[in-house]
Amino acid sequence: MKNKIRFFVVLLLLPVAGVGVVEQKAYEMPRTQVVPIKDSNTGRQYELYIRLPEGYSDTVDAPYPVIYATDAAWHMEMLSGSTEYLMQNAIVVGISWQTDLGGDRAHASRSRDYTIVKYETARGPTGEAINHLSFIRDDVINYIEKNYRANPHERTYFGYSAGGEFGAYILIAQPDTFNHYILGSPAFDQQSLAYLEKLAVETTLQQQGLNVAVFLSIGELERSEAMSFTREFESLLQRKKAAGIALTGLEVIENSDHGTAFPETVVRSVKWLSGLTSE
Repeated sequence: MKNKIRFFVVLLLLPVAGVGVVEQKAYEMPRTQVVPIKDSNTGRQYELYIRLPEGYSDTVDAPYPVIYATDAAWHMEMLSGSTEYLMQNAIVVGISWQTDLGGDRAHASRSRDYTIVKYETARGPTGEAINHLSFIRDDVINYIEKNYRANPHERTYFGYSAGGEFGAYILIAQPDTFNHYILGSPAFDQQSLAYLEKLAVETTLQQQGLNVAVFLSIGELERSEAMSFTREFESLLQRKKAAGIALTGLEVIENSDHGTAFPETVVRSVKWLSGLTSE
């Protein structure tokens, strides 16, 4: 009997004893590559998280739509899961924050790269959206379309919060960068919106004959100022309709604030995008 008890105790202790000797490793997202990339204008270092669709390696000539997303560390999981079920033929490209800043400043570059207006802040410089747009056009998109079977006529931008503001800037400044824009809860303020209004007037004559579709969303419970600014931007886009910018309307995410609106924005927008690309 004592031997049986001793044997049972040993069995119970085996998993505990094994915990300390098993080497832990980081989770890797299936079919996803991490590629370093440098901004050719500034020399800043970034990374691309490139998730390929299932069956990509089995085909040799089929082009794929590509979703380009800012804030890659925050957004890749939701976008990958949503496309897996709703848009299985999409390549998802997450664009990281600057990787060579050092220290604990992992996402410090987003307040610089995604913002339109220059401010004096304790977090560092702001208002370099124009430079980050050049990086995406000259380096990111060129790299993807040279090295992967990416359809240049099916580019989509996804951005949320500050990334939504950055996407709004791209849409007004150089709308032909992408064919589809998903702008979730853009982090506008009075100055950035005034800048976009002015820029929209200045670029009206150069931007004609576009074929651009826009998904714009905001949480129902977000700050009243945020709702007001987003409504103003919706009105701005309606005035750009003649140039070929088609807004599907403002999608208000029910019972959601700025944080909780994000997952629903991903699912609804990918479903919307899937309908467009299948057409």
